[in-house]
Amino acid sequence: MAELKYMPGFGNEFSSEDPRCPGALPEGQNNPQVCPYGLYAEQLSGTAFTCPRSSNKRSWLYRILPSVLHKPFQAFEQKNLTQNWDEVEPHPNQLRWKPFEIPRADEKKLDFVTGLQTICGAGDARSRNGISIHIYTCNTSMINRCLYNSDGDFLIVPQKGNLLILTEFGKILVEPNEICVIQQGMRFSVEVFGETRGYVLEVYGVHFELPDLGPIGANGLANPRDFLTPVAWYEERTVPSGYSVISKYQGKLFVALQDFSPFNVVAWHGNYAPYKYNLDNFMVINCVAFDHADPSIFTVLTAKSMRPGVAIADFAIFPPRWGVANNTFRPPYYHRNCMSEFMGLIKGHYEAKEEGFEPGGSTLHSAMTPHGPDMECFEKASTVKLKPERVGEGTMAFMFESSLSMAVTKWGLQTCNRLDKDYHHCWETLKSHFHPDQKQTCL
Repeated sequence: MAELKYMPGFGNEFSSEDPRCPGALPEGQNNPQVCPYGLYAEQLSGTAFTCPRSSNKRSWLYRILPSVLHKPFQAFEQKNLTQNWDEVEPHPNQLRWKPFEIPRADEKKLDFVTGLQTICGAGDARSRNGISIHIYTCNTSMINRCLYNSDGDFLIVPQKGNLLILTEFGKILVEPNEICVIQQGMRFSVEVFGETRGYVLEVYGVHFELPDLGPIGANGLANPRDFLTPVAWYEERTVPSGYSVISKYQGKLFVALQDFSPFNVVAWHGNYAPYKYNLDNFMVINCVAFDHADPSIFTVLTAKSMRPGVAIADFAIFPPRWGVANNTFRPPYYHRNCMSEFMGLIKGHYEAKEEGFEPGGSTLHSAMTPHGPDMECFEKASTVKLKPERVGEGTMAFMFESSLSMAVTKWGLQTCNRLDKDYHHCWETLKSHFHPDQKQTCL
């Protein structure tokens, strides 16, 4: 496959046309009476028309046939994809899942859509306020079918296997240690090259944006120039047997048939587009004197709520970095959080729990449920001679953090059969080091 081309920048005003049709973008206006090459003009709006200019998101697509040309939608079997948060009773315990199993293609073929399983979530797509967290495990490409999400944005985190994502805006190749955001309403199809697994954070009603840097200043964390948006690419392909357009709408899946490929956009312009980001480009901010900073310094993207400083969802990572803090317990501290914390591991060994938390698995620490290092990590970090050291070398862990109180699905607690019921044992061997007659005690 030829190397794909991208345009850099986060939220930029982009313009792109397939080089096979130079001049496909109309000049000086969005919707001429007759578009170049006889194309149809179609606007995709990511925000209300009347949003302030600084937050208004929309793109104009110039396509061979408009997306309205399809048969009526019918219900589509969705299996373990759900927005039913009342399937099982609330579950406040610390939860950990072993790596999610990927069926063999010769036993059960799953593409990206049929391989989506919801593990937890909160809120409601109809009121446009909430999130869902999904796991995808697939082994075959989407053939003559695409998906679009009417409910919100997908943030896709591959853990095993590359994804070639075809979109109306162009092609995106996403590898493990990269992420991709497909925003609301954008049609896409996923090609895979073997057994594939990853995580999806879905947010309703808002879009991901870069966090404010405040006292950090103008630069740092995820820099806008490192986000990549695809260039225009089209296919003019008829599908007499029917091309399936799958819509996720109000938490349900529906399918409509049409006889042509939806990836027929010859040119487009605007600031509403899919994008990808390589996590290796993250500029880590860390403590260089003492104490352990809050994990918010590792935020890559945020989806803000209506409350200032509170996110519906943050996407944070814990990449390789230097630890140099003096007189400090350096791993993550023991914590009870008003937020919900879902963690996944792309590769390596997470510093606070080197055993049990494996790549392709996950943990959930719900609102106000205590969590922190296991016994072995605590004892080691409390007694080790402090010196500058590399933390998390060869590792990439991430966290979906939300202000919403998460409900776990029946699939997450039972059906997947990957819940680690021994997770709580990792803290049972913690012991008291309290000595009332000594102010400071060496462990």
